[in-house]
Amino acid sequence: MTEEKNEGIMLSDEVVMTKIFVVRNQRVMIDRDLAELYGVETKRLKEAVRRNITRFPEDFMFEMTKEELQIWRSQFASSNSDKMGLRYPPFCFTEQGVTMLSCILNSQRAIQINIQVVRIFTKIREALLDNLSIRLDVEEIKKKIESQDKNIELVFSYLDELIEKQENPEPRRQIGYKRNNKD
Repeated sequence: MTEEKNEGIMLSDEVVMTKIFVVRNQRVMIDRDLAELYGVETKRLKEAVRRNITRFPEDFMFEMTKEELQIWRSQFASSNSDKMGLRYPPFCFTEQGVTMLSCILNSQRAIQINIQVVRIFTKIREALLDNLSIRLDVEEIKKKIESQDKNIELVFSYLDELIEKQENPEPRRQIGYKRNNKD
């Protein structure tokens, strides 16, 4: 039992992160990868899910369509050995689905891995939010720069007018007292 705890703790975040994919615009983990992490056969994991299917609504888990599987496979052209193990469209588990999986598998390893996976999903979400706030800041800066460009153009147009007036001065009317020369 302590060995299982140590195994869960020794698993690097990078390994888990490489097993998170985007399918249907959702970050998901596929059944085969989760089975490997939890230390069970994919077949057994799917059986457990089917026995408890009411715990897995569409936003927790869905099965890839054959078209999605083809697209997903084509994105990983360099790893043919990984593709060969997928004869059937896999189940895709969202963050909530992964949490629910640990409830039905209920092994110490599943609990340890689940904690780590949920933490990684949280890190990804935080990174995306940070990225979004940076994008908003950049957009705000762009707007300020655009308005400053317009102001600078206006200043230059005024300067051009002043320079033009200096180069072509209008004849000035003399000011002061007028004298009548009657001598």
